[in-house]
Amino acid sequence: MRIVLIIVIIFPGIVVQGQHEDELRKSIYFGGGSYDVDEFQANDLLFWLDSIPNLLDKYEIHLISHTDPIGGRQYNEWLSKMRSQAVMELLIQKEIPEHKISIKDWGLENPVFRNDTRRGMSMNRRVDVILYPLIF
Repeated sequence: MRIVLIIVIIFPGIVVQGQHEDELRKSIYFGGGSYDVDEFQANDLLFWLDSIPNLLDKYEIHLISHTDPIGGRQYNEWLSKMRSQAVMELLIQKEIPEHKISIKDWGLENPVFRNDTRRGMSMNRRVDVILYPLIF
């Protein structure tokens, strides 16, 4: 069994491609062909959610899942859905109602990072948990 640890550092004031300034974002990364959320990332996600006051009153919750291109379109569509489902189950365990969560499974479409390098492919194997502020 091979364990891959990916550390992403996001500096304050730097906006990731496609990220809106007022959104909050946390990414969960997966090994190739995997949809298991490791314990470290699960705990980190739950800690992050706990740190946001009035989460359900102030934010919409979106899960956006991605894969690398290995395995073909049909396989990656399935894998993308399994990854977003795994993260959604964590949110439901956190007592976030399912109707408060929207999901977009991109599969191998719309990669943010280049898929012609190992690093790019590993960065594309993720689910982004995005909190958009509710506007009243």
